[in-house]
Amino acid sequence: MARYFEKISKERFAKDVKADSVLYEEYPLPRRMSKCAAGYDFFALEDYELKPGEIKKIPTGVKVCMEEDEVLLLVVRSSMGFHYNVRACNQVGVIDADYYNNSKNEGHIWFCLQNEGTDSYVMKKGEGFCQGMFVKYLTVDSEESVKEERIGRY
Repeated sequence: MARYFEKISKERFAKDVKADSVLYEEYPLPRRMSKCAAGYDFFALEDYELKPGEIKKIPTGVKVCMEEDEVLLLVVRSSMGFHYNVRACNQVGVIDADYYNNSKNEGHIWFCLQNEGTDSYVMKKGEGFCQGMFVKYLTVDSEESVKEERIGRY
Protein backbone atom coordinates (compact mmCIF):
# COMPACT_ATOMS: atom_id res chain seq x y z
CA MET A 1 0.00 0.00 0.00
CA ALA A 2 1.34 3.43 -0.94
CA ARG A 3 0.37 6.23 1.44
CA TYR A 4 2.86 8.93 2.34
CA PHE A 5 3.55 12.64 2.53
CA GLU A 6 6.45 14.25 0.72
CA LYS A 7 7.79 17.71 0.13
CA ILE A 8 6.96 19.49 -3.08
CA SER A 9 9.93 20.05 -5.40
CA LYS A 10 12.39 22.86 -4.69
CA GLU A 11 11.25 24.54 -7.90
CA ARG A 12 7.58 24.48 -6.86
CA PHE A 13 8.52 25.64 -3.34
CA ALA A 14 10.41 28.63 -4.77
CA LYS A 15 7.38 29.52 -6.90
CA ASP A 16 4.66 28.97 -4.28
CA VAL A 17 6.46 29.94 -1.06
CA LYS A 18 9.92 31.49 -1.53
CA ALA A 19 13.36 30.69 -2.86
CA ASP A 20 14.90 29.76 0.49
CA SER A 21 16.84 26.49 0.49
CA VAL A 22 17.31 26.51 4.28
CA LEU A 23 13.56 26.83 4.88
CA TYR A 24 12.97 24.10 2.28
CA GLU A 25 15.34 21.68 3.98
CA GLU A 26 14.13 22.30 7.54
CA TYR A 27 10.33 22.23 7.42
CA PRO A 28 8.72 19.01 8.67
CA LEU A 29 6.22 16.74 6.96
CA PRO A 30 2.84 16.19 8.63
CA ARG A 31 2.83 13.73 11.51
CA ARG A 32 0.58 12.31 14.17
CA MET A 33 1.38 13.76 17.55
CA SER A 34 0.23 10.76 19.60
CA LYS A 35 -0.56 7.08 19.15
CA CYS A 36 -4.34 7.65 19.23
CA ALA A 37 -4.39 10.79 17.07
CA ALA A 38 -6.58 10.35 13.99
CA GLY A 39 -5.09 13.32 12.15
CA TYR A 40 -1.66 14.24 10.85
CA ASP A 41 -0.74 17.76 11.92
CA PHE A 42 0.42 20.20 9.22
CA PHE A 43 2.85 22.89 10.39
CA ALA A 44 3.21 26.56 9.42
CA LEU A 45 6.19 27.20 7.15
CA GLU A 46 6.54 30.79 8.38
CA ASP A 47 4.83 33.25 10.71
CA TYR A 48 1.45 34.39 9.43
CA GLU A 49 -0.90 37.07 10.73
CA LEU A 50 -4.61 37.07 10.03
CA LYS A 51 -6.35 40.32 10.82
CA PRO A 52 -10.05 40.29 11.79
CA GLY A 53 -12.11 39.38 8.72
CA GLU A 54 -9.02 38.48 6.69
CA ILE A 55 -8.77 35.36 4.52
CA LYS A 56 -5.33 33.92 3.85
CA LYS A 57 -4.24 31.03 1.65
CA ILE A 58 -1.52 29.11 3.54
CA PRO A 59 0.97 26.93 1.60
CA THR A 60 1.95 23.66 3.28
CA GLY A 61 4.90 22.65 1.07
CA VAL A 62 3.42 19.15 1.13
CA LYS A 63 1.87 16.73 -1.34
CA VAL A 64 0.38 13.33 -0.56
CA CYS A 65 0.31 9.95 -2.25
CA MET A 66 -2.53 7.59 -1.34
CA GLU A 67 -4.56 4.67 -2.66
CA GLU A 68 -7.14 5.38 -5.39
CA ASP A 69 -10.06 4.68 -3.03
CA GLU A 70 -8.89 7.12 -0.36
CA VAL A 71 -9.24 10.82 0.33
CA LEU A 72 -7.34 13.09 2.68
CA LEU A 73 -9.74 15.29 4.66
CA LEU A 74 -8.25 18.51 6.03
CA VAL A 75 -9.76 20.33 8.99
CA VAL A 76 -8.58 23.25 11.09
CA ARG A 77 -7.19 22.38 14.51
CA SER A 78 -10.08 22.67 16.96
CA SER A 79 -8.16 24.98 19.29
CA MET A 80 -7.95 27.65 16.56
CA GLY A 81 -11.72 27.81 16.18
CA PHE A 82 -12.47 27.42 19.86
CA HIS A 83 -10.00 30.01 21.19
CA TYR A 84 -9.51 32.43 18.28
CA ASN A 85 -12.54 32.06 15.95
CA VAL A 86 -10.26 31.11 13.05
CA ARG A 87 -11.75 28.59 10.62
CA ALA A 88 -11.11 26.86 7.33
CA CYS A 89 -12.86 28.76 4.55
CA ASN A 90 -14.35 25.61 3.04
CA GLN A 91 -14.87 23.91 6.44
CA VAL A 92 -13.33 20.61 5.23
CA GLY A 93 -10.68 20.34 2.56
CA VAL A 94 -10.88 17.31 0.26
CA ILE A 95 -7.66 16.08 -1.33
CA ASP A 96 -8.31 13.36 -3.89
CA ALA A 97 -5.73 10.71 -4.80
CA ASP A 98 -5.33 12.09 -8.32
CA TYR A 99 -4.24 15.48 -6.99
CA TYR A 100 -0.78 13.97 -6.36
CA ASN A 101 1.78 14.84 -9.07
CA ASN A 102 -0.84 16.25 -11.41
CA SER A 103 0.15 18.25 -14.45
CA LYS A 104 -1.13 21.59 -13.10
CA ASN A 105 0.68 22.06 -9.80
CA GLU A 106 2.43 18.88 -8.64
CA GLY A 107 -0.22 18.39 -5.93
CA HIS A 108 0.86 21.13 -3.53
CA ILE A 109 -1.69 21.25 -0.70
CA TRP A 110 -2.84 24.71 0.40
CA PHE A 111 -5.14 25.55 3.30
CA CYS A 112 -7.34 28.65 3.35
CA LEU A 113 -8.01 30.25 6.74
CA GLN A 114 -10.38 33.04 7.77
CA ASN A 115 -10.24 35.05 10.96
CA GLU A 116 -13.81 35.66 12.10
CA GLY A 117 -12.66 36.99 15.48
CA THR A 118 -12.23 40.56 16.65
CA ASP A 119 -8.46 40.29 17.29
CA SER A 120 -5.57 39.53 14.97
CA TYR A 121 -4.42 35.92 15.04
CA VAL A 122 -0.70 35.20 14.76
CA MET A 123 0.41 31.74 13.71
CA LYS A 124 4.07 31.05 14.44
CA LYS A 125 6.44 29.10 12.21
CA GLY A 126 6.29 25.41 13.13
CA GLU A 127 2.85 25.66 14.77
CA GLY A 128 0.29 23.03 13.83
CA PHE A 129 -2.68 24.66 12.10
CA CYS A 130 -4.62 21.89 10.38
CA GLN A 131 -5.00 18.13 10.50
CA GLY A 132 -5.29 15.62 7.69
CA MET A 133 -7.18 12.34 8.04
CA PHE A 134 -7.12 9.50 5.52
CA VAL A 135 -10.54 8.03 4.79
CA LYS A 136 -11.63 5.17 2.50
CA TYR A 137 -14.66 5.93 0.34
CA LEU A 138 -17.20 3.95 -1.68
CA THR A 139 -18.71 4.56 -5.10
CA VAL A 140 -22.04 3.45 -6.56
CA ASP A 141 -22.15 0.13 -8.40
CA SER A 142 -23.91 1.60 -11.44
CA GLU A 143 -21.46 4.43 -12.02
CA GLU A 144 -21.10 5.47 -15.63
CA SER A 145 -17.60 5.79 -17.00
CA VAL A 146 -15.54 8.54 -15.42
CA LYS A 147 -12.57 10.42 -16.78
CA GLU A 148 -9.17 8.93 -16.08
CA GLU A 149 -7.53 12.35 -15.94
CA ARG A 150 -8.13 15.08 -13.40
CA ILE A 151 -9.99 18.11 -14.77
CA GLY A 152 -10.85 21.52 -13.38
CA ARG A 153 -9.03 24.38 -11.70
CA TYR A 154 -6.39 23.95 -9.06
